[in-house]
Amino acid sequence: MSTAQVGAKRLEPAAIAGVMSREVANFRTFWKATTFSSVLEPVIYLLAFGLGLGSTLVKNVDGLSYVEFVGTGMVATAVIFSSALPAMFGTFIKERFQRTYDAILAAPVDVEELVTAEALWIAIRAGFYGCFPLVVAMLFGLSPAWGMLTVPFFCFFTAFGFASFGIAVAASVPKIDSFNYVTTLIITPLFLVAGTFFPINQLPQGFQIAANFNPLYQLVELVRAASFGFEAVDSLRFAALIGFALVMWRLAVSRMTTRLVD
Repeated sequence: MSTAQVGAKRLEPAAIAGVMSREVANFRTFWKATTFSSVLEPVIYLLAFGLGLGSTLVKNVDGLSYVEFVGTGMVATAVIFSSALPAMFGTFIKERFQRTYDAILAAPVDVEELVTAEALWIAIRAGFYGCFPLVVAMLFGLSPAWGMLTVPFFCFFTAFGFASFGIAVAASVPKIDSFNYVTTLIITPLFLVAGTFFPINQLPQGFQIAANFNPLYQLVELVRAASFGFEAVDSLRFAALIGFALVMWRLAVSRMTTRLVD
């Protein structure tokens, strides 16, 4: 890689668009399977938890029906599983096995532009699929609200952060089996302590404090606010998601630069 590429500090839209166009072309070959699972999973969760558990054991949570509570919370689940995991596995395979990044970096594209394009594409895709649980929840009784139009933006920034996280992890682990540690020790706890299936205020005080540092919890609260009414604190939640996305993006650029640049 040339010195000019390594030292580049400006993001070129043409370079980012070029990398993203490759991802879009590749996505056309498997979009049906991805869309099918993105629609079916929230249906299964809502049937199991919202209607099954909600109709027998839990009727209302924090003033909401359990279907409304789970349906809005499932947005965060869809976002993390459609951003962090594809970013980890996709990045690792393209960098270690397919050598796709070596070919891309031979063009006038630097590591920062490569990482930005990868994270942007995953975030756009995950932001779109993250809205599916809301649509499904409407079929089960959730009332539409104008505030829901902001949900794609919340999903996008959260997905961008977790996509960048996945890229950083892929650039750091020695082998693909190491993802098991990340999934078990980081992704699963974040998913469980996000307020998706039960309110955080029922947890011990320490877990409640820790939950406030969980981007998924902030996303869940923002989605519920978009569905049932915003409050002043929600602007801080959105700012926290933007901060999370920026920090993870810079970390991903740093880790991939170390990995790809000799």
